Amino acid sequence: MHLPNDPVMLACVLNTKLRDFYSSLDELCEGEDIAASELEEMLKKAGLEYNKEKNRLE
Repeated sequence: MHLPNDPVMLACVLNTKLRDFYSSLDELCEGEDIAASELEEMLKKAGLEYNKEKNRLE
């Protein structure tokens, strides 16, 4: 899966996947074959954090 570099688009794409297909960020990484460390770095640079209770990026 190609992830967008734009923070807003990144949040939109990942939140849609989390809402519709995955119950956690770890499950998304596994299902989409994304390295968790790579995704964490992208989220950090974009100023996004994963909220486990809401299963979404904020």
